[in-house]
Amino acid sequence: MKRRRALLCLVLGLTAAALVVAATSAAKPEQEVLKVAWIYPGPHNDGGWAQAHDVGRLAVEKALGSKVQTTYKENIFSNAQVPQVVAGLVREGYTMIFGCSFGMFENGVNGQLYRKYPDVLFEQATGLQIQKNQSEYFGAGEDTIYLSGMAAGAASKKGLIGYIVPFGIPEVVRHINAFTLGAQATHPGARVKLLWTNAWFSPPKETAAAKNLIAAGVDVLGQNVDSPAAGVVAEAKGIPWVGYDSNAQKSAPKQWLTAAVYNWGPYYVKRVKAAINGTWKPGFYYGSIKDGFTSLAPYGPKVSAKTKAAIAAKRKAIVSGKFNVFRGPLYDQKGKLVVPKGKTLKVLPDLYSMQWLVKGVIGKVSSVAPPG
Repeated sequence: MKRRRALLCLVLGLTAAALVVAATSAAKPEQEVLKVAWIYPGPHNDGGWAQAHDVGRLAVEKALGSKVQTTYKENIFSNAQVPQVVAGLVREGYTMIFGCSFGMFENGVNGQLYRKYPDVLFEQATGLQIQKNQSEYFGAGEDTIYLSGMAAGAASKKGLIGYIVPFGIPEVVRHINAFTLGAQATHPGARVKLLWTNAWFSPPKETAAAKNLIAAGVDVLGQNVDSPAAGVVAEAKGIPWVGYDSNAQKSAPKQWLTAAVYNWGPYYVKRVKAAINGTWKPGFYYGSIKDGFTSLAPYGPKVSAKTKAAIAAKRKAIVSGKFNVFRGPLYDQKGKLVVPKGKTLKVLPDLYSMQWLVKGVIGKVSSVAPPG
């Protein structure tokens, strides 16, 4: 009888323990999904800048699966729209937001978004404002733009190259200079003629700019704007073309040379993982060729074996640190020595404040600021 009573007590005890475990398991909340948003200054499929970022967003989805929910807002052409966009995203429960254009979270009223939404993690591409809940990220696009400039210089017979550019901010200015210096490396004395669109993404303006530059006598086109519209013109006119941001060879299969491209995915995956794990910290990321952030798109049929070899050698020198795009001597448009021999410009503050153009650039820095 005692054994039966003891056995009954054991069974009842185990049953009660199982019920406690089951109740505890049922009450345990499932892992909360992190809602992450991206804001693009153009269409997500623009063939350039925004599309490269969207590829990065999709990389986050692939890497993190059910741990994340992502969305994007596109065609945010003016930064003045950003506060309203952010407000809507916050209402929808998004707690990590990437602003994929200069000044989205930094200029004017936008500069206080980190304060208005202290529980949201903000990340801004191409800027300087770092706060407790805001980071900045970009990279040495000037290195691969220099290499793409080498392809342009080698393709030019006259040494007059057209370059379509958006706004005269330091980011664009250093890219103009890098492209020009690269072109002069393969075509000594080459000149680069600027045409400003005053828009990040505007296929009509980019089309008109390409036609105007060709009419002015350039025999190669390059760009720092977001769509492949110039490439379509280049293909029709038989003018070699260097793109930017993404591989857009399909827009000009015969005239495509190459392009500086960005691989945003690894950075986005790393930062979103950190947010999920609770290890996210603000910072300033400046990626490079070495870490895989920036590279060259595949070459088109007009890039010779000799040019490819020259570019490969320069790329190796950049990665090893033996060559720096902005190491002196460097001269401005008037021939004045700006960077003495042996001196290398620093990312901060030199490259992020650059407002002078190197010798060989035809044109001035646009005074029109990005909208908003």
